[in-house]
Amino acid sequence: MKRMSNRTRGILLTLGGVFILSPDTLLISCVQADVWTLIFWRGLLTAVTLTLAMALLDRKKFFKEAIMMGVAGVIVGFFFALSTITFVASVRLTKAANALVIVAAMPLIAAVFTRIFLKEKVPVRTWAAVVAGFSGITLVFWGNFGSRASVGDLIALVTALLMAGNFVLIRKFGKINMLPAVVMSGIATTVLSGLWAKPLPLQGADFFLLGAMGIIVMPIPLAVMTVAPKLIPPAEVGLIMLLETFLGPLWVWLALGEKPGIHTMVGGGILILALAMHAWAGMRWPEPVDPYVFENQRS
Repeated sequence: MKRMSNRTRGILLTLGGVFILSPDTLLISCVQADVWTLIFWRGLLTAVTLTLAMALLDRKKFFKEAIMMGVAGVIVGFFFALSTITFVASVRLTKAANALVIVAAMPLIAAVFTRIFLKEKVPVRTWAAVVAGFSGITLVFWGNFGSRASVGDLIALVTALLMAGNFVLIRKFGKINMLPAVVMSGIATTVLSGLWAKPLPLQGADFFLLGAMGIIVMPIPLAVMTVAPKLIPPAEVGLIMLLETFLGPLWVWLALGEKPGIHTMVGGGILILALAMHAWAGMRWPEPVDPYVFENQRS
C-alpha cells in the first residue's frame, strides 16, 4: 500500500480541523447561558483538554516549554484570552456570518502590523488584498450601520485586531513554542469571566453544548493548526481555513434560520476572494513572510 505523502496528510488534517471548528458559532448561538458563563466553560474546558493532551504526549517537554515562554508567552496568552472574550461577544451581538467574515480579515491586518512593528517587507499583492479586503469589510459594516448589531461588528473587528497583534508577537518570538500560551489563555479567560459568570447549574442542553465546544471543537483544531503548516505551505493552510467563513454561517442558517444579509454576502464575497487570491499567489510565488501562518488562531 502506497504511503500517504506529507502534503496529503497536511491537507486532510487541515480539512478535518476546519470541519471540526466550523460548528463553533452555531454552538455559541445555541447555548442558553449568559455570555460570561459561556466564556468561563469555554476557556476552562479548552485549557484542561489541551493540558491533559500535551502532558500525556510529553509531560517534561510541555512544562519546560511553558517555563521557556517567559513574559512573551504571558502576553500572547493574555491576547488570546481577550480575543476569546470579544469573539464570543461578537457572535452574540451580531449575525454569525458578520462575525466570521470580519474576523477573517485578520491576516490582512496582520500584514499591516508586520510592516509597522516588525519592519518586514510586505509584497505588493498583499497591499492589493488589504485594499480589496477592507472594501468588503466596509460593506459588511454598512449593512448594520446604526443598529445594535453594529456593536457586534465592531467587537468582531477588535477580535481581528487582537489576533493580528498576537501574530506579530508570535512572529517576533518565533523560536518559542507558544502552544502552552493557549492553555494559559484558557486559564486567564476562566479567571476573568469567573468574576461575572454563573457556572452552575447549567440549563437544558448547555452541558453537552459546552462540553462539545471545550473538549472537541476548540482543542482539536488548535492542535491541528500547530502541525499542518509543517506539512504544507502556510498559504495553503490559510486557503483551506477560509472554508470556515462559509461553513460557520451555513450551519447557523440551516439550524437556526439566521440568513446572512445581502451586504454581508457581497462584502464577505469580496473579502474571501481577496484572501483566496492572495493565498493562491502565496503558493505560486512564495515569500519569506506570509501573514497566513497564524490565521484563525482562536482559543
